[in-house]
Parts: sequence; structure tokens; C-alpha cells
Amino acid sequence: MKISRAGSQPSQRGPAEWFTGTVRIDPLFAAEPPALAVGNAVTFEPGARTAWHTHPLGQVLVVTAGYGRAQRWGGAIEDIRPGDVVRFEPGEKHWHGATPTTALTHIAIQEALDGQSVDWLEHVADEQYLAEN
Repeated sequence: MKISRAGSQPSQRGPAEWFTGTVRIDPLFAAEPPALAVGNAVTFEPGARTAWHTHPLGQVLVVTAGYGRAQRWGGAIEDIRPGDVVRFEPGEKHWHGATPTTALTHIAIQEALDGQSVDWLEHVADEQYLAEN
């Protein structure tokens, strides 16, 4: 058994290349071979969001606090709330983050394929982020 104590890993600021706005990433667990899964708690301040991105083996989000949005390429913007579980299929282009007025925290779990768990793409334009459903 291994216990990773809360606060034992430093928080990180979400890099501007991958996020719009203020984002904090708190590592939860790294992949330890033979396991492939990586988990982080991610907090988005109001208006903050990821860039468009994909995951080679998909991604699961577990919303733990706040109120946010998620969208897959070509789909409608979906509201997400605490208790919601969002699953993105392998290679599905998507983004997720807070609403313009409310923060969001979720746990993000994804698996690495050949050491790669995410492919970052272009930023989500304000017009895309603010679009009505």
C-alpha cells in the first residue's frame, strides 16, 4: 500500500500554452508501471479553460466543485456540475473549464500511450467559449 498525502506535491500554475486564464493543477498520482493512468485535480478560475486537445486513450473528468463547461469538436457546449462524470473518447478533440462567472474543479484521469497522455492544440477562441448552446 502507498499513501500520497494531501499537500505532499506542489501545486502548479497551468501553462499559458495549454490554458486561457488562471488554472491551478494539483498532482494526485503519476503512472507507475505497469499502470498507465495519471490523475490531477484541476481548478479553473471564472473564465479559465483548456485549449482544444485530445488524449490518445481518452480522458475521464470527475467534477468535484463549482460549475463549468465542456465541449467536443462539432458538439454543443455542455454544462457540468459536481458529481458529473465526463468521458472523452480516444482522440476526441475537446476543451473544458469554468463558466465566465463561476470557478470549476475537476479530477482529470487519463492514460499515457508511449509516454504521451495529451496532445495540445489551438486555444479556444472567446467566440467559441461564449457561444450559446
